Amino acid sequence: MAQTHHLAQLNIARMIASIHDPIMADFVNNLDYINQIAEAHEGFVWRLKGDENNATAMRVFEDERLIINMSVWTSLEMLYKFTYASGHLEVFKRKKEWFSKMTGMHMVFWYISPGHIPTAVEAKNRLKYLNENGETPYAFTFKSKFTIADALNYNS
Repeated sequence: MAQTHHLAQLNIARMIASIHDPIMADFVNNLDYINQIAEAHEGFVWRLKGDENNATAMRVFEDERLIINMSVWTSLEMLYKFTYASGHLEVFKRKKEWFSKMTGMHMVFWYISPGHIPTAVEAKNRLKYLNENGETPYAFTFKSKFTIADALNYNS
C-alpha cells in the first residue's frame, strides 16, 4: 500500500559567527558527513540544498546568521531515529559551540503528500504559525507527535 503522507521538517539556527569564521569551521567540516548520514538513513526522502550541497547559503530570513535545514521523511519515527539514534547525534550535541539559543520555536514539522517538495515560504509560514499558536496538527514538534489522521481531521 502506498504511503499517504510524508513528514516535512524545518529547523533554523542562529550562528554565533559568520559561516566563514574559524569558530564555525568544525560545523562546516561536518556538514557533508551529516548530510550523508541523513541521505543514507531509512525514511529519508529529500533535503533542501544549494550549489554547495547544503542550505547554509540560502537566505530565507532577514537575519544573515540564521541558517535553515529542511527535509522530508517517510515518518516522524524515522526522523526521530535519524536525529537521536544515528551519527547525527554526536554533532548535534555540540550545537552550543556554533549556535546561540533561540528565543522562539526553531523547529517545525507538518505532513505533506508524497511527491510534494515544501518551499522555504511554506516552511517559514508553518514556523510562524507554531510560534503564534502553539503545537497543533498543522505545525508541531517531536513533543506532540501528532499523527497523519490528526492532521487530516484538523481545521486550522
